[in-house]
Amino acid sequence: MADNNPFVPPSAVDVDLSAVAWGANRTMSDFETGMWRMEEAQPQLRSPIVAVEVLDQAPDWDRLRGAVEWASHVVPRIRMRAVEPTLNLGNPVWSVDPEFDIGYHLRRVRLPAPADFDHALRMCRHLATEPFDKARPPWSALLIEGLDDGRAVFVVKTHHSITDGMGGIQMMTLLHSRRADPTPDKPDRTPPPAEHLSSIGAFGEEVIGEIRRAPSRVARLLRGVTNIAATAITQPITTTTEVLDYANSLRRIVTPPASSGSPLLRERGLGRWFGTLEVGVPELKAGAKAAGGSLNDAYVAALLGGFRRYHDAFGQSVDSVPMGMPVSMRTGSDPSGGNRFAAVRFSGPISETDPAKRIRQVREIVLNLREEPALDAVDLAAPILARLPNQLLASWYLSQSTGLDLQASNVAGVPVPVFLAGAKIERMFPFGPAPGCAVMATLVSHVGICCIGINIDTAAVTKPALLMQCIQDSLDEIVALGTTAEGA
Repeated sequence: MADNNPFVPPSAVDVDLSAVAWGANRTMSDFETGMWRMEEAQPQLRSPIVAVEVLDQAPDWDRLRGAVEWASHVVPRIRMRAVEPTLNLGNPVWSVDPEFDIGYHLRRVRLPAPADFDHALRMCRHLATEPFDKARPPWSALLIEGLDDGRAVFVVKTHHSITDGMGGIQMMTLLHSRRADPTPDKPDRTPPPAEHLSSIGAFGEEVIGEIRRAPSRVARLLRGVTNIAATAITQPITTTTEVLDYANSLRRIVTPPASSGSPLLRERGLGRWFGTLEVGVPELKAGAKAAGGSLNDAYVAALLGGFRRYHDAFGQSVDSVPMGMPVSMRTGSDPSGGNRFAAVRFSGPISETDPAKRIRQVREIVLNLREEPALDAVDLAAPILARLPNQLLASWYLSQSTGLDLQASNVAGVPVPVFLAGAKIERMFPFGPAPGCAVMATLVSHVGICCIGINIDTAAVTKPALLMQCIQDSLDEIVALGTTAEGA
């Protein structure tokens, strides 16, 4: 069954280079353009995706460097920078950096003794908060050595304009192997030639691209209009109902959650704090099943239960908090990389003390959201948003995200043991971006363990260690549901 998982890396000799289509589009999408530009006006909207791998030992440095070099041949996007067209008239164009240097993007550091995982995690946090040099490919990686127990940490940071969370996992698997030994005969590609694309050149590419895309866009529009007109004539009642349903769905999607932000989490800033939690996949699934929900329902319910406990510790009573959740829109035919998700917002129930009831509440909310016809509304609006001045774009995004106290994401991970340059990967903790949000929680399953990375805005959450303990207690409570059910 594991071999059917898209995130199980094949053995290196079996890599099909013709199937690697990471970042097939040379031009950023409208949605990606918005993420790329808005942080220039508002630094708190920076959108790095960070993956932290815990290794059983330090990997072989030369092999690691060679693996990253190889990956940059297979996926040219790794060697590309974003070139803005003149006066931002169009979307940025990906172009091979003429001065690409693996040594700039991939670095190593040794922690002074004594050092443990928490020390390494603090360094990961500092790396995450550093802005990208936008004149270079927007990614960086750091190997952290010197932990007292002999382990090491490998952290990779990419800009959200390159890919979403699921695409980030796809990228990481390129560096993974199912065995510790080297694979000298793996297939390779010639690295892409350097390009010297200027802003004027990027503008020219955009103009030519728009001209080439125009006929197909017009054709799609005409087909759509024709189909709608034909349906309206033959099935007027059905057509009217569908239009009204979409309009009502659009209103629900764009309307802010009914609950207002928690007064305890009102502030926002640039400070970040990283925390990690882990729970067995079978244990969390058992707790979810006992309440009639899925693993994702139990995960979200655990986060909300942790929020309730945190508020109780301050003597605050809050019924619900505004939260968001990315919903993957990827299909089997989508190329690797890029961004294919829709963002939904809703009021997360935190006042319910019964974990089983809270799981069922979450399940009902999420199932209804996934069926919304207007789930792709923001994607449809992206062409307009991408052409707003940076300040207006940032202001619009802040209006959408600053009111969110929690965002939760769940990404499929790797179900089989994998290695990085000879070192076994014991855990993989994801840290999604938290632009304008108090807390961003991301779960990735790794060889039977749910690895949860919590990215906290320290202006909003003044006692992050307390929040982490509250979420841990909530997770334990949900796991206990499954234990009780098994013993019954």
